[in-house]
Amino acid sequence: MALDETRFHQLADGTIETLSDHIDDEMGDDIDVDLQSGILTIELDSGEQFIINKHGPNRQIWMSSPVSGASHYDFDEDNESWTSTRGSTTLTDQLAADLAVKTGRRLDLD
Repeated sequence: MALDETRFHQLADGTIETLSDHIDDEMGDDIDVDLQSGILTIELDSGEQFIINKHGPNRQIWMSSPVSGASHYDFDEDNESWTSTRGSTTLTDQLAADLAVKTGRRLDLD
């Protein structure tokens, strides 16, 4: 069953804000973490960027990564996680893995 609009926005905003806070707390001295108007931008020293935002019409979170490219995530009510539309990878697992490739540091984002 698809999320209703209100629940989608609550979950997506909460997830993006939590990711922003956690990454900034753990890596903010080494990378630029910016959350503006619901769009999370993580910029590396190389200028490469991760962009994470919600996409309301599809009720998904979208991520653009310099490692894995573009990906879309639906909320899985059973697991209470944002899961890739192309497999079983979660948003937090993919982001943590991609950040580890670029920074050499693996964060636990769950």
